[in-house]
Amino acid sequence: MLRQVAEGVLVHESEFCQSNAVVVHGRDGVLLIDPGVQDHEMACLANDLSDSGRTVVAGFSTHPDWDHLLWHPQLGTAPRYGTARCAAAVRDQLSDPGAKADITAHLLGTGIAERVPLDLYGLITALPAETARIPWDGPQVRIIEHQAHAPGHAALFIEERGVLVAGDMLSDVLVPMLDLDGTADPIEDYLAALRLLEGGWRMSASPRVGREPIR
Repeated sequence: MLRQVAEGVLVHESEFCQSNAVVVHGRDGVLLIDPGVQDHEMACLANDLSDSGRTVVAGFSTHPDWDHLLWHPQLGTAPRYGTARCAAAVRDQLSDPGAKADITAHLLGTGIAERVPLDLYGLITALPAETARIPWDGPQVRIIEHQAHAPGHAALFIEERGVLVAGDMLSDVLVPMLDLDGTADPIEDYLAALRLLEGGWRMSASPRVGREPIR
């Protein structure tokens, strides 16, 4: 079930790790950020959107971890964006023919392995480097790319609504998970990213609509 957190911004919380799919209403459809994990949850989300007369016109993956790269056929064929570094990391993953099988094996014992749809996994369109905003016909959504949790990680700031979508950078159920590959000081990278998110959010958010970030 979708829960409204601001005008035109709704959230669906997955049963798995309490991660969030975020829906942002635009003029002709919705932007769907990190669409979900289990097939029945994404199908339910698609049905809710269809029942309200809305379709997905753009998707976005905040980072290249498997649970942020999924999709469901009922969500349609809208472009699914990510940062250039995120898309490159996904291409590297998918260059391994056993990548999807590895995800399924990783999930054995969780009870959801057979419920994670992988047919449309990782079909990410790279935004040009330094792209500042999501290209779509809706509220301005600023891209705040940083180096911390995963390569090409990007938070999205929905400026008109005062909502920050932070991916896995912020959580009240998980400890911080650092990107330990290709960095000399992963802890400082994470702290620097948190400062960047805090600064960008607080400087841009109107006091009237400022809200807690969404992970």
